[in-house]
Amino acid sequence: MATQGRRPAGRAGKGSPVRRNRAAPAQRFPPPKPPKKTAKVVFDAPEAAPEEPRTFRLGVVPGATPGKWIDAWKRRMPHVPLELEPIEVATQSEAIRDLDAAIVRLPLEDDSLHLITLYDEVPVVVASIESHLLAADELTIADLAGEIVMTPIDDPLGPLDIPGAVAPTFAPLPVADAIVTAAAGTGVVIVPMSLARLHHRKDVGQRPLVDGPVSTVALAWRREHTTPDVEAFIGIVRGRTTNSSR
Repeated sequence: MATQGRRPAGRAGKGSPVRRNRAAPAQRFPPPKPPKKTAKVVFDAPEAAPEEPRTFRLGVVPGATPGKWIDAWKRRMPHVPLELEPIEVATQSEAIRDLDAAIVRLPLEDDSLHLITLYDEVPVVVASIESHLLAADELTIADLAGEIVMTPIDDPLGPLDIPGAVAPTFAPLPVADAIVTAAAGTGVVIVPMSLARLHHRKDVGQRPLVDGPVSTVALAWRREHTTPDVEAFIGIVRGRTTNSSR
């Protein structure tokens, strides 16, 4: 028959080419869309309560020099003004009760206070510029035998035992007035070096008293009043930086 030997249409025989879909299976459908990013919900944080205005009240005895610590306080605590309050050695223990802290002179016998020693001051003899005592570069207690030695009423060094010294015939004077009296040639007065500089006059001179008692300057504050501001000032006088650990 005429149709014999023909292959049925639509069937691929052995060796016939096979049509294939040229698109890879992964490309038959569009790639899935990435999930939409949703913005995070941020709840309003409560505003911090503003700090109550306050000051740091620092007592200072005459002659103390807290300048570098005050400068450091202003840089580190600009939001807390520091007020200096002059206090007297004779009443320094009572004065601290109304202050945040105070720079005082030891000894200070008061168990209700914390104390940190800051530095020691050399004692000096203040005498008239015409006194023979100024011929030496330094003096000893023995050099003061026969001299009128005044003990100020606000004495920063405490009682001194000076063999052979002559007691003045007038009542004790404050340091400033005692130095004026020494300038007139009536006796000498022994004070820490900073007080001699504080009350310096052209008609007096001073010489170190090498075997005299030193004056120890300290920071004091009430035990029950160790506030964050007090701790900040303690860190300053101890030389801590803002990143230092306690």
